[in-house]
Amino acid sequence: MRILLSNDDGILGPGLVILEKIARVLTDDVWIVAPELDQSGASHSLTLRDPLRIREISDKKYAVNGTPTDCIMIGVNHIMKTLKPDLVLSGVNYGANLAEDITYSGTIAAAMEAVLLGIPAVAMSQVVTYGRPAHWATAEQHAPLVLKRLLGQTLSENVLININFPNTEPTNIQGIRLTTQGQRKIDDELEERTDPRGKKYYWIGAINYNGIGERGTDLEAVAHNYISVTPLTLDLTHHQTLEKLEHVFC
Repeated sequence: MRILLSNDDGILGPGLVILEKIARVLTDDVWIVAPELDQSGASHSLTLRDPLRIREISDKKYAVNGTPTDCIMIGVNHIMKTLKPDLVLSGVNYGANLAEDITYSGTIAAAMEAVLLGIPAVAMSQVVTYGRPAHWATAEQHAPLVLKRLLGQTLSENVLININFPNTEPTNIQGIRLTTQGQRKIDDELEERTDPRGKKYYWIGAINYNGIGERGTDLEAVAHNYISVTPLTLDLTHHQTLEKLEHVFC
């Protein structure tokens, strides 16, 4: 099996080191194409106004001065053009990708792009308390088992898997739960500051969340030290509303 790795924390992100260790439990054929710099919050964006450059770091390891989506596109369609990957793994992200995080996440976006290109993909994130060391050993120890179970299944087209590891030691993990995407109340922190020349500028800070989520959601699972496994679809159509509006426009 040939695996392509990427992330949104950048080529020097510590989670990418963990991801490579996880991947090498599954295969020796591991490729890395990751952003040159931190692209957290880039979501599923493409670089359209600037040229993209590839820097070869070592054998099968490359950095791209673009977004996670750029990396997957270049990795699959250029770097690995004649050696297409069988699987794309994205992460391991420093911080959760739960509930509304999914809409902002470059980690999720890399997996999305892979699925759009017809390649099975899994995004993985390590829940953290910001400002404190991450429990990387939790993801490193438990991810291979989760992935081996997933790889034995055939996923539907346009579906990616989102995995979140709880913010706790490996021995405290209670198990694995299949979950739905949760929902929280969001309070964006937007701080107004003044530069040395007296001009106003704004800094988007931490996004404050309220609530641990309803039963069966990704939020509820990690809150109780369960690994959350959530299948996500690229079809954003809300079919119930579609049916509700049929009599309005038909």
